This record gives sequence, C-alpha cells and structure tokens, in this order.
Amino acid sequence: MGKDAGHATLFIVSIDDRDELTAFVRDQCEDQGWSVVADGGGEGVAGRALASGAGVMMVDARRDVAMALPDVRALGGLVGATGGVLLVLTAENGDLDEILAGGATHFYVDRGDADELRHVLRFAVRHAMRDLADRRGSRFGDHIEHDGIGPWIAGRLGEGAHVGVLMIALSRLDILNAARGRAAGDTLIAEARAQVEAVTQSLLGPAAMVITPGGGDIIVAAAASPAVLARLAAALDAALARPLAVGVRQAVLGSRWGMAESDSGDDAARLLRRAGEALVAAKASDGAMIRIAGPEGAAPLDSLAIDLHLAIERGEIDVLFQPQAPIDGRHVTGVEALARWNHGRLGPLGADALFAAADRADLGIALSDHIQGLVLGRVARWPCSLSGLRVSLNLTAGDLGRPGFAALFLDRVAASGVPFERLTVEITETGAIRNLETAADVLSALRAAGMRVALDDFGTGYSSLAYLTALPLDYLKLDKALVHGIEGTARHRGVVRAVMTLARSLELAVIAEGIETEAQRRALAQEGCTFYQGYLLAEPLDEASLIRLLETERC
Repeated sequence: MGKDAGHATLFIVSIDDRDELTAFVRDQCEDQGWSVVADGGGEGVAGRALASGAGVMMVDARRDVAMALPDVRALGGLVGATGGVLLVLTAENGDLDEILAGGATHFYVDRGDADELRHVLRFAVRHAMRDLADRRGSRFGDHIEHDGIGPWIAGRLGEGAHVGVLMIALSRLDILNAARGRAAGDTLIAEARAQVEAVTQSLLGPAAMVITPGGGDIIVAAAASPAVLARLAAALDAALARPLAVGVRQAVLGSRWGMAESDSGDDAARLLRRAGEALVAAKASDGAMIRIAGPEGAAPLDSLAIDLHLAIERGEIDVLFQPQAPIDGRHVTGVEALARWNHGRLGPLGADALFAAADRADLGIALSDHIQGLVLGRVARWPCSLSGLRVSLNLTAGDLGRPGFAALFLDRVAASGVPFERLTVEITETGAIRNLETAADVLSALRAAGMRVALDDFGTGYSSLAYLTALPLDYLKLDKALVHGIEGTARHRGVVRAVMTLARSLELAVIAEGIETEAQRRALAQEGCTFYQGYLLAEPLDEASLIRLLETERC
C-alpha cells in the first residue's frame, strides 16, 4: 500500500481469463498511470497482493463463485487490515451474500458492457486513494510528530543504540464488544495497555517508551539488545495471553503484532514503517476479517467466537482422555488429552469447533494455555491407578512460534509436578508451521528435558516430508482417513505400507488413530504399526470413567 496518491496498482486474480482481463484493464487504465499485477490466486495470494502494494484488488468470479471464494476471503482479510478496495466481478447468478461476507467492498455484475466496467474501475481506484490518504493522515505516521515516539527513536538511533519497535493491535474488538458490551471492552483495552506499560517499565525502565494511539493500538519502542528485545516480547506475549480483570470477572483479548529491529540505514520513520508493514501482514494472515453488529446478526462461527470469550470463566472448556494401547492388545499404556467445549446452548463441541472459534476470535494462544493448564492440573492429581500412563497433549503452530515458549512450557510443567518423561507433545500436520527452524528449536528443548514428540494427523496436511526432515520426532500418528483406507483398495493399503516403511527408516514408532474394527487393527499390526487408539479400544473418557477402566490393572 505504499504507492503515492496519484498512482494506483491493481492486483487482479483470475484463473481462467487472466490474460484477457489483464489486457482489458491495461487498455482502459494505463493512461491514468495505473499499473496492473496479474495473479492466478491460490495459496499465499494475500501475501503476494500485499507485496504488490496494490490499493485495489479484483477477483474474477464470473465463471465459478465457489472456486473464487477462497481468494475473496484471503484478500478480504488483507483489505480489512489495510484498507483499500476489493472488487469482485461476478455473473448475474453469482452469490452476492457469500461475496460480501468474504470481505468484498464492491461487486460488479458483468453484463458485457466495457464502458460500465471502466467506470466501476475508476470509482474503485478513487475510493482506494481517498481511503489511503485518510489513513496516512490518521494512522502511525501521526505518532512520529504528535506522540513523541519518532523523536525518541531518532535520539536513541543517533546514540548508536539498537532499537526495536513492537506494534500491537488488540484484535477482534467487534466480537469482544458484542460478547461483553462496549464499556467492558474499553475496560479490558485499558487493562491490556496497563499490563504492557508495567511489563515494559519493569524490564527496561527509561530505555523504552510506550504509547497508546487509540482504539486497540499499542506501540512499544525499546533501546536494547536483540536478546533483551526477545525477552520483552516473550513477557508481553505472556501478559496479554493471561485473563484480564473486568470487575469481578475475567476475560482474554486477542492481539496481532508487528515487530522490527533497527538495521543499518534505518531512521525513525523507516523503522516505524517496517514495524507497521509487519503488523499489516500479521493482520492479513488469518483470512477474512470479521465484521458483526452483535450476537443476533453473527454467522455461526462468529457467534461461537463471541461465546468463547465467556466459556473459559464459566468452566465450559473441559478435557477428555482417549486410551492408547500396543497394537497387539488392549492393555492401556497411555492417553491423549482431547479438548471439549460443553457449550451451554449447543451441547458438547469437539476440538475442531473450539479452535476454529478461538482462531476467529484471536484467542488461540489463550485457549492453548488454558487447556495445557487443565491437562497438567488433572494429571498431577491422578490416583496411583493412573500414575503409569503416558499423556499426550497438543501444541499448536501458534505455540511453536511464540517467543520464549519452550521455557514457558517447561516452567509450566515443572510447576505442575508432572514428570517431563510422562509427556508427549503432539503437533498437528494439518496446521501450517511458518518457521520450521524455530519450531525445531522448541521441540528439541522439550525433548532434551525428557518429553517425546509426535506428529499428529500424518498424511492429510501441509508439508509431511518437510516436517519429517526438519523436526525432531519420536512418533508418527497415522490419520484416521488412512487407517480406514486399510480395508479399501490395494492402492490404499499401498499408501499405508509406504508410510510404515518411511517411519521404520526414520526409526519412528507409528500410532494409528481412529481404529474402529478388529480387521483394521489386525491389518495395521501386520504392517508394523506400534500403538493404536480409537473406539475399538475406548472412546474419549472423563477421569472417573478412565479410572474405572484401569483400576483393575494398576496398583
């Protein structure tokens, strides 16, 4: 979004008619000084649009709205975070509700009138340029002059100090206000700001400055070494992940961050701009942004996100334990902890719905912390009949990317009294880990303390082979879709056999998930599977049921 006010870049997404549409737009618009970037859409489209600096984005949905919707949602999130225009071209039978819900700011029903389309494009660009000018006059640029942070940074840079800038945007404020009311939302924002100021002052004193421009924005500038800045980021992350007091109740806030450290040639404006661009990218990374007027008008997942703000304090989040056993028998040797949401209106909801709501509300970190605490607290109080069980709990991709997470988690386990050697941490292969090197460092630290590491849902996700080569692992967990295929065609069985061969070559044990029949168990045992879990052995159990199952085997 860094173009000057007299120039525009149009980012066009079209799968089928990209060349034709791009040629038309260029013919109509290049005399206005606009440039055009054509893209085929798909994974990473928001990042490519952000890198293009486009103020206007266009998605061609005339052939197939359903196929274009993922791109609309991805770019809708970018537009929601940065401003600008998202124009969707559709045919007369296009689903406008889906298009607008995906984040489109404008739509055009194509009737084959080139002049009409040209006028629509001109209007969209004028709108984007006006919005950009307004944002430049009211956003982070003003803080350089009016809030004193620019001169403060300039002074430290002039002294030769290493300076870091953290821009924090408290997010999903619409959901927060819908869940708790605007007054409570304002109180939470003020408390979050106070926490940031207290943590920063405690760690760095006069070597840092905190400003709160308004709304949910917080900017921290600090003159410190990279190691100290990393500790500051970890401390702030931990503080904002904790529930905050609202009267006699507690609640949690989501947040998005942009961080930058000074480099050669940086002045205050450039450093602030780089941090701001990082924040824009962080905001855009979650797909479509949410806009809701209140609970009554919310879409189902939006409604769940609102409810989640209250669920933790109401005690609605619970944990069940699914037994695991060696593949050749039924003697339970371990359990996997599975999160459940006992929703007051909808009844029990599984982890998929729970974490989808958390992601929508930007509460994934806070929810993961809460569930880890629940699991460790329960296991620490187990009777001797359960004292020999290994316990698997899930870590999210967000956990692995948090500054200082390894130390935080090890401290949490140590405080619970649960021996490190009893724990297996599972990372899901269906969640994209952005920085494999960072994740590998975290998991290596946990393994060095005595824990084991499992790759969950293997065979259904993003980067199976990349994860296998980059991450320190002890187990592969075979996804239930592959498990059920073992009774299918020869090709299905061949895929499972290939996974088993790969695991043996890497010296990894294999745990099969979702086994429901004796035939599945026998077939997987023949292929060399090590452990299994599923309804054939036992469904996920509460603690009382787990004790009853094992009391005859323990002590």
